[in-house]
Amino acid sequence: MIKALIFDFDGTIIDTETAWYIAFKEAYMEYGVDLTLELYSECIGTSLAGFNPYEYLITEKKLPIDRESFRRSVDLRHTKLMELEKVRPGVLEYLEAAKDAGLRIGLASSSSMKWVGKYLDQLNIRHYFECIRTSDHVTNVKPDPELYIQTLACLEVKADEAIAIEDSLHGARAAASAGMHCVVTPNEITGFMEFDSVFHRVKSLSDVDFVQLIHHTFNSRS
Repeated sequence: MIKALIFDFDGTIIDTETAWYIAFKEAYMEYGVDLTLELYSECIGTSLAGFNPYEYLITEKKLPIDRESFRRSVDLRHTKLMELEKVRPGVLEYLEAAKDAGLRIGLASSSSMKWVGKYLDQLNIRHYFECIRTSDHVTNVKPDPELYIQTLACLEVKADEAIAIEDSLHGARAAASAGMHCVVTPNEITGFMEFDSVFHRVKSLSDVDFVQLIHHTFNSRS
């Protein structure tokens, strides 16, 4: 029986990821470098340990770039792009439906609490989440399952009683490693990723009926 929904944040609740890619791609082009989506995807939904877009031009391309100036310009462009972004389709409806159905609601993000909290308050949706776990709470972020394991414990539900809502391959793999069901709602940037067949993939949450998903799609698998 499904008792909880646990949402990823970046790219799932609000599409911060497309704005980041555009901001970095534009910045790279100023130096004649094409930032491919394949390369950039290495840091989507996880830490910057594998690929750090702020450092790549300096450390790998050996370009004489001032780190702080580069970071400020990218961050400023991202902030401007994010002024146009809203909650992704179906998210608010799912939050309300889950609340009305008495499900526990959590959030598990590889970003910092400061970053997540900023947008939760801006979107006025923080109150929906009983438990929020971010990079501040764990040693390892996604694709490691630690974020989901902590959130499950906080919500006091078992892994097979919860559904993760994700947009990236790193996030989906983290949910799977934690033993959870997972619905994948790719955004413009993560849509090209190949997800394993065990994940339930939809274009957006508005494309799948809440009751059908909770009471039939996953309860029938439990």
